[in-house]
Amino acid sequence: MDALLRSYDADMCAPSAAFFGVSGASSALSFANLGAAYGTAKSGVGIAAAGVMRPEGVMKSIIPAAMGGILGIYGLSIVVIVGNKITGPDSETGYSAFKGDAHLAAGLSTGLSGLGAGL
Repeated sequence: MDALLRSYDADMCAPSAAFFGVSGASSALSFANLGAAYGTAKSGVGIAAAGVMRPEGVMKSIIPAAMGGILGIYGLSIVVIVGNKITGPDSETGYSAFKGDAHLAAGLSTGLSGLGAGL
């Protein structure tokens, strides 16, 4: 325990940095999948309506549903990238507040753009 406290540098690794990094990862996954779910549901209603009116055009209508699923994959890829970059205070470079804020911004921008695209 004493070695861990001696290796901790508050300037290099702020206690809140990991919180912001993990918050970015979770917001990317949550918002992107909410947008994917809403977009898929909305396009599913359109596919059902198109199938009633024009059954021959149903296969063309499936493309928006597939694109809605891709929005969730974007959020998942950001989670994998950010999750692998979060390190503890005992690593060589530490996890700085800048990295935590950058990962929060990356997660929010990906998640909210996925949510907006789904809506």
